[in-house]
Amino acid sequence: MTQAAEDQKILRTSAGDFPLDQYHLRLNGREWKILHVSAVFSHEEEAKFLRQLRDKLPYGVTLWASAIALAHEIASRGEAFRDCRALELGAGTGLPGIVAASHDAKVVQTDRMKLAMSVCKRNIELNGIKTIEQRVADWTCWDDTEIYDYIIGSDILYGEDMHAHLRRIFETNLSPNGRILLSDPFRQPGFKLLEAMEADGWTISINKWMVGEEEASPRAVGIFELTPPKL
Repeated sequence: MTQAAEDQKILRTSAGDFPLDQYHLRLNGREWKILHVSAVFSHEEEAKFLRQLRDKLPYGVTLWASAIALAHEIASRGEAFRDCRALELGAGTGLPGIVAASHDAKVVQTDRMKLAMSVCKRNIELNGIKTIEQRVADWTCWDDTEIYDYIIGSDILYGEDMHAHLRRIFETNLSPNGRILLSDPFRQPGFKLLEAMEADGWTISINKWMVGEEEASPRAVGIFELTPPKL
């Protein structure tokens, strides 16, 4: 293995160097490979990450159960993403957006953390994807005016202080006939935003995925599909 290939498996940060593991997602005869620093599927793994790494690394360099669930959901819809424009919020390692792009969607992946986007870029290259644009973007000073057929995001509803900013993005950037797909491991703050949007006329449906091995307490993740109110 060349030195360049070895370097691709190391994430160099101000808090030190971290080895990158590789996750393989195999679905419907296809395979995607995702580099990440640790994987968080169970409640126990999440508690360990928050104890040991939350002050050293942004959440986005970790592979979360919600990203895997959303990737499954997108892959199950397959053709629905063909020739669509999709915006991924809080892309992190980039798995859902990469799966969407592999089904011929034109994807804009965004995250506010440059370090997370650097891992995401490696994953785009690792999977040979050519139809993804990356942007470092902050929800609190959002200036994207493009319209998208899909807005996707995995585990992005946990911060109540961000809910107003997310709603502004949803209402500004989603096509009138578009869809929002949000994966969330049933965190309480997320329900507050979803209930408020439903009260304002959004239609919300839910699908549930279980992520992880049976012997390791698989994590339940909800996939919430939102469609805007009809004018």
